[in-house]
Amino acid sequence: MSDAKRPQILWGITGSVAAIRSDRLALALGEVGDVQAVVTRRAKHFIPRDIPLFPVHDDDNEWNSWQKLGDPVLHIELRRWADVFVIAPLSADALAKIAIGMADTLLLSVARAWDYSRPLVVAPAMNTMMWEHPITREHLAKLESWGVRVVSPVAKELACADVGMGAQASAETITAAVRGAIASK
Repeated sequence: MSDAKRPQILWGITGSVAAIRSDRLALALGEVGDVQAVVTRRAKHFIPRDIPLFPVHDDDNEWNSWQKLGDPVLHIELRRWADVFVIAPLSADALAKIAIGMADTLLLSVARAWDYSRPLVVAPAMNTMMWEHPITREHLAKLESWGVRVVSPVAKELACADVGMGAQASAETITAAVRGAIASK
């Protein structure tokens, strides 16, 4: 962890409908530490418009901030800044891309450049059939083999009206996992 009194939390938000509850998680993470957020283009569709309590970065920031050799590279600067990286919600798409090493967005570039001696916490959120798909278990097992902490989803009625496992865990559960990850380092 850095020398700062409060932990520095980098919060990734991907394109899952669970992002509609980002306001709750924003407040909870803000109680734990200093937060910066990285959002995907698809996440922006679901995030409530009134939650920016802290700096929010997206793909445009990555490309617009770099002009020449020697300029800071945003995904590297964010990795260096953060004591812990939490991705909540983690969509099926982002999970698959992280597991195979893709880095075609700011969020995925941070994940690809992440120093896995520091904690990475993910909270998957997806439709039940996506959660139960065999490749999901493989992707999660790969991330866990790197030391990633997975906060399992919960069963309930999903936004699509299906009932089953796949809803993002509560803000309190995710925050507890982040606190635990910080305490263990």
